[in-house]
Amino acid sequence: MSMLRLALKVGFVFVLTLAILIPLSMIGGVIHERQEYRAQAVADIARSYAGAQSFAGPVLVVPYTQVEEVEDPTPYDPHRKVQRTKTDYWTFFPAALDVRGPMRPDTRRRGLYEVRVYEWQGRAKARFDVRIPEDAAVTGRQIGRPYLSYAIADVRGLRAAPRLRVNGREMALEEGMGSRDGPGLHVRLDAPAAGQALTVDTDLDIRLGGTESLALVPLGKSNRFALESSWPHPSFGGTSPRHDIDARGFHADWEIASVASTAQRQFLEGRSLPELGEGAASMRGLDAVGVSLIDPVDIYTQSDRATKYGVLFVLLTFVGFFIFELIKQLPIHPIQYGLVGLSLAIFFLLLVSLSEHFDFLYSYFAASAACIGLLGFYLSAVLRSVGRGLGFAAMLATLYAALYGLLVSEDNALVLGAGLLFLVLATIMVITRRVDWYQLAGARPAPRLE
Repeated sequence: MSMLRLALKVGFVFVLTLAILIPLSMIGGVIHERQEYRAQAVADIARSYAGAQSFAGPVLVVPYTQVEEVEDPTPYDPHRKVQRTKTDYWTFFPAALDVRGPMRPDTRRRGLYEVRVYEWQGRAKARFDVRIPEDAAVTGRQIGRPYLSYAIADVRGLRAAPRLRVNGREMALEEGMGSRDGPGLHVRLDAPAAGQALTVDTDLDIRLGGTESLALVPLGKSNRFALESSWPHPSFGGTSPRHDIDARGFHADWEIASVASTAQRQFLEGRSLPELGEGAASMRGLDAVGVSLIDPVDIYTQSDRATKYGVLFVLLTFVGFFIFELIKQLPIHPIQYGLVGLSLAIFFLLLVSLSEHFDFLYSYFAASAACIGLLGFYLSAVLRSVGRGLGFAAMLATLYAALYGLLVSEDNALVLGAGLLFLVLATIMVITRRVDWYQLAGARPAPRLE
C-alpha cells in the first residue's frame, strides 16, 4: 500500500508538472501577441517615415531600337516577311564603386514600443569604362540616349534633393529607374556612337532616411562600402565586414569583387532589391551587404527564451518538495504543489509586463524578487520552519540568477544550460546518496498537526 502511495505521489507530481505547461503556454501566447503588436508599430513607423532601405547603383543603361525582318505567314502567303522594331538595351556596371557615409540613429515611439530609425548621409562614387558594341552600326539599329540608374527601396526616405555630378557637371535627377520597373532615380546622358568608348565618373550625395536596416548592393567590378554610426549594437548581413565596435558606435568596411558576388547576374535577371530579415540574419532579393541597428535586449525575445526554462523551474521545485517530503516525512498537499507552480509561472508574465516599461535587468530583478519573497513567506508555513522556507527561497534565487545568465549569454546558453542541469542532478544525487528508498516507501508520513 505504501509503495502504491509512493507511486501515486510520483505520478501526481509528473501530471501536475505537465499541467503547469498550460499557463506557461498561455503566457508564451501573450509574449508572441506583444511581438506582433511591436511589428505593427514598426510597420506604422515605416509608413509614416520610411521602411527598411536598400541602395543599388549606379548602372549605365544604353537603349537601342533594332529593325528586324521576321516571318509572318498568312494562308495566302506562307513565306510573308515583315519588318518590326524591337527595343532593347545594354546594361553596363561600374568598373569601381565606392559607397560610404554615416548613419545617424534616432528613435520613434508608437505607444509602448520604440522603433529605431536613421538618416544615412551617403556618398556614392562610380566610374564606368565601357565601349558601345561595334555591331551597333548595323543597318536598322538606332542608339538612344543612355541613362544612369539608381535603385532605392523607399524613395519617401529622401530627406533632401540628391545631388549628382557626372564628369564634374551637376545634373538633375528624375524619378524612377528609367526603363526598369522599380523605385529609384535616373539621369539621361548624351547618345553615343557605335564603337565609342565611354568614360563616365559619377558622384552622388544623398540623404536617405530608413527604419532599422540599410542594405547596399555590390554591382561594380570592384566595390568598397563603408558605414559608420553612433549606434553601438549593429548586426551585419551578407559578407562580414572589417569592423570596429565600441560604446561610441561602429565603423564597418567591405571590399567585394564582382567574382565574389552574384549581384550583377541577379540584377540582369530582374531580381528585386534586397530585404534584410530580423537582426540582418536573413536576406532576400539581390545579393547585398548591410547592417541593422538592433536592440541589444529585445524584451520579447528574452522573455520568450525565459519561458522555455519555465517547466524546468517547476520540475526542479517539485523534485525538491518531493525529496523533502520523503526524507523529512512532512506531507505536502497537492494544492500546495499547484500554488507554488502557478507562482513560478506568474513570474514570466510579470517579467514581460514590467520590461515594457522599465529596463530588462530591473524588471527581471523586480519580478524574481516578488516571486521569491512570496514563495519564501508561503513555504515557511508549508514546511513549518522559517529556515526551510528561506532555504527554498535561496534555491530559487540561485535558479533565477542562473536563468538570467543564460538569457544574457546567448552564445553560451547551451553550455551553461547543460552545466546547470548537470549541477542540479549532481546535487540531488549527493543529497540522496544514502537514502534507503525501500524504507522510505514503507514508512507512513507523520500525521499533520492542525
